[in-house]
Amino acid sequence: MSRRSRILGSLAGALGVAAAGGAALGIARQQRAISRRSGDDIPFGSLHSAPVTVVADDGVPLHVEVDEFAGPVTVVFVHGYCLNLDCWHFQRAAYRGLVRAVYYDQRSHGRSGRSDRAHATIEQLGRDLHRVLEEVVPEGPVVLVGHSMGGMSIVALAEQYPELIGDRVVGVGLISTTAGGLDPSRVLLPMVPARLAGPVTRGAVRTLHLGHRAIDGVRRAGGAVATVATDRFAFGEEVPRGYVEFVDRMLAATPFEVVADFFPNFAGLDKFDFVERLGQVPTSVICGTADKLTSIGHSRKLHARIPGSRLLECEGAGHMVIMERHELVNAELDQLITAATARAAAR
Repeated sequence: MSRRSRILGSLAGALGVAAAGGAALGIARQQRAISRRSGDDIPFGSLHSAPVTVVADDGVPLHVEVDEFAGPVTVVFVHGYCLNLDCWHFQRAAYRGLVRAVYYDQRSHGRSGRSDRAHATIEQLGRDLHRVLEEVVPEGPVVLVGHSMGGMSIVALAEQYPELIGDRVVGVGLISTTAGGLDPSRVLLPMVPARLAGPVTRGAVRTLHLGHRAIDGVRRAGGAVATVATDRFAFGEEVPRGYVEFVDRMLAATPFEVVADFFPNFAGLDKFDFVERLGQVPTSVICGTADKLTSIGHSRKLHARIPGSRLLECEGAGHMVIMERHELVNAELDQLITAATARAAAR
């Protein structure tokens, strides 16, 4: 039996604990029928379900999609800075028909509405996540999985709504993320053309806002150079060109004004004092050892500060480890969902 099959069997077992015997057999049959396609045979950006609009507490409409399944837990995926829900392509391909999964575009990203600058904060993203839970997961246990800024959103939720951890939230996955101590210049490099990177990263936020249209124009004009930058900073090793082009399209679709709106949050982020509470539930921390944006040291610190957490270091992988090492990431998420489902069933 392959390692992958053993992992899937473990997930089926955990799901079976929380369901009647007949339902567990049905899940196992579903797994065999679906056979966990990797997603390489599915066009990037093509996995969607009927959209749901969730209105944030300040009135911004959030684009949400739910892959329905009658399972014991719901997994909510929260994407990162300058990406959108499509970045979870390989996870969505793997989990369709296995768990109920929620994907949404963070404010000002993808198909969601634009935020004003005052609400373009990590704290607001935590409140947005709470609204998504209220509207599309109003009851039942939840596993939260966040990549990059999405992980920061989950930490903000834990800070603002600590009563949810261990009650509604029964598992957490933190991927290529941090709770503080981030060098902001690292975050900007993939988004800024090389000839503008120095002045922008050294300048004030005012420079970012005043120059956003110029930067958008330069980036569009220098598409090939931008793709090279995406390859360098998003991935650690050689990946199929389609991966790079897909990530670059997501980055290019994010107006630089949005980049500038959220940018100030990273320098002042300091939430490590709140991550310990995630030790109440199964927590997996995942990162590539060649991540140039949220380096592996951030994940090691999260692991050290979250009691009982698991740490998966993907050798040689970069920031987009969810694509570059999707099979390893999905295997770890299998273990997380297994443990979280068993915990929920035992309550």
